[in-house]
Amino acid sequence: MGKKRKLVWGVGINDADYVVCRTLNGKRVWCPYYRKWLSMLERCYSAAEHVRRPNYADCTVVPEWLYFMTFRAWMLRQDWQGKQLDKDLLIQGNKVYGPKSCLFVTKEINNLLNDHGAARGDHAEGVYRYGRGKYIRFKPQISIDGEQKCLGYFEAEEEATIVYRKAKGEYIRQVANEQSDMVLKAALYRQADKYYP
Repeated sequence: MGKKRKLVWGVGINDADYVVCRTLNGKRVWCPYYRKWLSMLERCYSAAEHVRRPNYADCTVVPEWLYFMTFRAWMLRQDWQGKQLDKDLLIQGNKVYGPKSCLFVTKEINNLLNDHGAARGDHAEGVYRYGRGKYIRFKPQISIDGEQKCLGYFEAEEEATIVYRKAKGEYIRQVANEQSDMVLKAALYRQADKYYP
């Protein structure tokens, strides 16, 4: 009878019927399915991770995905290589990782959909305060293909917000049109509508 394994992040069960980490030429090589599973559990159940990224503090994983081999079986059917696991594109505001709410997306798409709420402070998404005293202006700025693009300068934050939201919605639609996965394409269109109906 094999040795009983410890729970992963206090909840996960590594029920793998193979070794998930090996040492080759002095380097540790992890099973890519296990790494994705481990990372998902860490985001949801690690107190240290919640200090670093508080937006994950109330996230959970569906019971069946607490078993590694169940998660792995799902991941094997996905287009996952070079991509990130996303939990809230299919269901807006979702906090639960599971097969009905998750899909793999490129890093670029994941970044495109991040509103950077923790970093931007009191201003609307995509809008930055510029200048001092009576010369304060508001600058809408959008990242397109990894490059920051300034959309002008405005006296009112509301004007800057409208310009940003229109540009962001149009850019998300452009990215959606480039997708061959119809589920991903439809989810991106829903996101675009949120910005610029």
